[in-house]
Amino acid sequence: MQLPTRDGLEWDDRPLGMEPRWARQPQLDAIAQVCRSVLALDPKDSCNITFHAQGAFNKVYIVETAQGRSVMRVSLPVDPGHKTRGEVTTLRWIRRTTNVPVPKVIAFDDTQNNAIGFEWILMELMPGMSAYKRWRKMSMADKTWVVEQIAEFQSQLFRHSLEEANFHSIGTLSSPDNISEPARANPKPGRIVALHFFEGDHFSYEIARGPFRSSYDWLNAYLSIVHQEQTEILKKEEDDDVLDDAKETLKLAARLTALLPKIFPSLQNPAEQTALWHDDLSLQNILVDDDGKVTGVIDWECVSCEPLWVVTEMPQFLSGRDREEEPDRDRYGDADGDSSADEEASSDDEELGNTLDNKLRNYKLDNEGKTDLYWINLMEYDQTQLREVYTTKMKELWPQWETEAKHGTLKLDFLGAVLHCASGWYLKRTQQWIDAVEAGEYPRLDDILSPNEEEFEGEA
Repeated sequence: MQLPTRDGLEWDDRPLGMEPRWARQPQLDAIAQVCRSVLALDPKDSCNITFHAQGAFNKVYIVETAQGRSVMRVSLPVDPGHKTRGEVTTLRWIRRTTNVPVPKVIAFDDTQNNAIGFEWILMELMPGMSAYKRWRKMSMADKTWVVEQIAEFQSQLFRHSLEEANFHSIGTLSSPDNISEPARANPKPGRIVALHFFEGDHFSYEIARGPFRSSYDWLNAYLSIVHQEQTEILKKEEDDDVLDDAKETLKLAARLTALLPKIFPSLQNPAEQTALWHDDLSLQNILVDDDGKVTGVIDWECVSCEPLWVVTEMPQFLSGRDREEEPDRDRYGDADGDSSADEEASSDDEELGNTLDNKLRNYKLDNEGKTDLYWINLMEYDQTQLREVYTTKMKELWPQWETEAKHGTLKLDFLGAVLHCASGWYLKRTQQWIDAVEAGEYPRLDDILSPNEEEFEGEA
């Protein structure tokens, strides 16, 4: 089968995984040319393009004309055509069926056959500022309101996915109709658009890409990619350490593959019910106004319909370590001084991996003279309280959520084990979790992966 071109995309092999890179840069004059055309501007009308931000797979530009301001997002061809069409279909379905504040799609091109040379989406510019920039200054009452609003939006997505759209199968939304005519769009889960399926050489692997009828089929495809990738490494690599890691990963993948049918049925008819799930709902992707009202939920690329046991997870911005006691600010060292708390934080960096970096991002704007560890622990304390808020609200808005959450813990832990296997993180600890499950014990995966609380204690 002839694969579509991914011209303009290169991959760098980094210690934490493959990183996409632009082989050439989008040009501002080309973006202006496209915007002028789709907005039907007169040659004398102004059209100012300014770079705004960069994501993992895209560059974002602000478009200013006499008609107003909009956003042009230019994307790398990581999954040519499918990623852009999936995102456009998803945004239009959400706007048509729910009250979730997502941007209106003005125009798009899911090919590279344009002046820019990349796929693009021109969207409405959403009001507000990212919650990431406001979070530390917000009161707990305002944070609680943000969480309750997000729960309301989530419950709408779930109800419409199950009761009206009646989504079955796992995959990214696609439309059998012409998606250039949104009123006719009748989306269903289709081919999945996800990093693990398109990063690096994975894009060319001959594996199933959905829609998947069941959790078993989806996770089996995930593990098939791991197996093929590590097998290729064994054939080509000469470094002994890399070979040892590949063998260890293959061993774990084989054990997970053997455990898979014990947790998930291999045959499913009708296809499994699913709901649309934003799996990267960080504070950066939630926009709020000065009063804490959520004015936008953004970054819907690579969002798919996933099993009900997945959509009962906490949103990404609420995920973290439990911390019941509020950290005492006075017991933490100053940012410019030495403290035992700082020493403890550095000793945990290897255990926490990129989790520490993720938490730092949310509180790194202004340390107010205190160590990073204070802000990390404060965020954990806030998250612990706000998870209870979210849980209570979801039980009220969508009673089925509590049942799915109760019966989904082992499945979520299995998914976490698959993700760790694919990334190469915590292989030995994940093996320990499998040992326990096979012995009839069911510890939470996070309890095995995380360092002991005494090792991580923030107070000096």
